[in-house]
Amino acid sequence: MTNVSFPEQDAVREWLLPEVLHGKYASDPTDFLALDSLLSPAERNERDVVRQFVETELRPHTREWFKTKPPLRELTRLFGRHRMFGKLIGQAAQIPPAVSFGLQMLELEAGDTAFRQLVSTQDNLVMFALARYGSPEHRAEWLPQLATGEAIGCFALTEPGAGSDIAGMRTVARHDGRDWVLNGQKRWITNGVDADVAIVWAKTEGGIRGFVVPTKTKGFSAVEIADKVSMRHSSSTELSFSDVRLPEAALLPLGSGPRPPLSCTSEARYGILWGAAGAARDCFHAALSRSLERTQFGHPLAAFQMTQQRLAEMCSKVCHATMLAIHLGRLREQGRVTAAQLSLGKLRNVQAGLEVAREARALHGGDGITLGFSPIRHLLNLEAVSTYEGTHEIHTLAVGRALTGIDAFR
Repeated sequence: MTNVSFPEQDAVREWLLPEVLHGKYASDPTDFLALDSLLSPAERNERDVVRQFVETELRPHTREWFKTKPPLRELTRLFGRHRMFGKLIGQAAQIPPAVSFGLQMLELEAGDTAFRQLVSTQDNLVMFALARYGSPEHRAEWLPQLATGEAIGCFALTEPGAGSDIAGMRTVARHDGRDWVLNGQKRWITNGVDADVAIVWAKTEGGIRGFVVPTKTKGFSAVEIADKVSMRHSSSTELSFSDVRLPEAALLPLGSGPRPPLSCTSEARYGILWGAAGAARDCFHAALSRSLERTQFGHPLAAFQMTQQRLAEMCSKVCHATMLAIHLGRLREQGRVTAAQLSLGKLRNVQAGLEVAREARALHGGDGITLGFSPIRHLLNLEAVSTYEGTHEIHTLAVGRALTGIDAFR
C-alpha cells in the first residue's frame, strides 16, 4: 500500500479545513445529515419545547429516580400541564401530527425510556383504545382526565403465559345476568399499581373483547414487580382479577377479536421506534463529549483512529434511525403506513439504539457502568424495550410474512 506523502496530507487538510471552520461538520454532530431540514418550522419549535422540558425538569432527576423511582402521580400531572398527552387523539385536522408526536417521543426518551413510556402507555395505548373503540360515555368520562394527567391509565394485555401469542390469553369474561364477570391475570403492565383505570382484554364467548375497569372495583388487585434492573424509572405490575363484576357498559363496544388490541400495540410501536432514536442520540452525544474530554497517552480519546471509527459508526446509526422514524411518520400522516412497516421500524431502531448504547458505554471505560453517565442506563432500558410490544423475533417474522405472504410464526 502506498503511503500518502506529507504534501498530499496537507492538501487534504486544506480541503477539509474550510468545511470544519464553517461549521458544516462540527456545528451539531448529533444532526450530522441536517435532518432538521426535513421538519417544518412548527415541528422544530414543538420539538425544542419538549427538549427544554426534558433538560430542565426531568434530566436533573434521572440519576436519583433510577434508584428510587419518580413520584408517578406528580410526574403524570406535570406531563399533563406540559400537554404531553393526547396529541394524536381527537385532532380536528385531517392530517395527524405524526412527526410532531414522534419528535416528542424522541426527546422524552433521550431523557429516559420511562418518560417516553409514560406517554406511550397513557396516549398510544389507553387513550387510543378509548378514542377508537370506546363508547361516547367512556370517552367523556376518561379522556379529559387522562389528557390532564389527573388520571393514570394502564393497558392490560400481556399475561404470564401469553406475551406476543395473544391466542394464548387465559383471562376470561363471562356473562352473568346483565353483568360481566372477569377472572385472570396480567403481567408486565406499566403503571398498574398507580392506575385509576385499566383497559383489560379478555376472552369471551364472542372472541377477545376489551373492558374499561376502574381499578377500585372489587376483586381487582395490583402488585408491583420488584428487583428490576431495567426500566427502573417506571412501575411494572402484575394484575389479578378475581370475580371482578362489571356492568355491560364497561365493554368497549366498537371492536372485537384480536385486531383492536393489536392495533393499540401497533400505535405504541410507533412511539417506540422514535424513542429508540432519541436514546441512541443521547448515547452518541455522551460518547462524543467523553472522547473529546478524556485524555489518554497525552491525547484526547477522539484523536485515536479506532475511537473515530466508533464515533462514525454511531453517528451513522443515529442518522439512519432518525431518518427511518421521520419517513414512517410522513407515511402515517398520509394514511399509508402499515403494521409491518412499523414492525421493521421498531426492530431496526431498537437494535440500532442497543448497538450505539453498547459502544458509548465502552468508550466511557470503567466510568461507563456508573449512573454519572447515561449510556448504561439507556442500554439497560433498551434491553427491555427490545422485548416488549413484540420481541425482535416476532417483528422479524412479521416483516418476513409481509415480504413472502407466508406465516412462519408456528
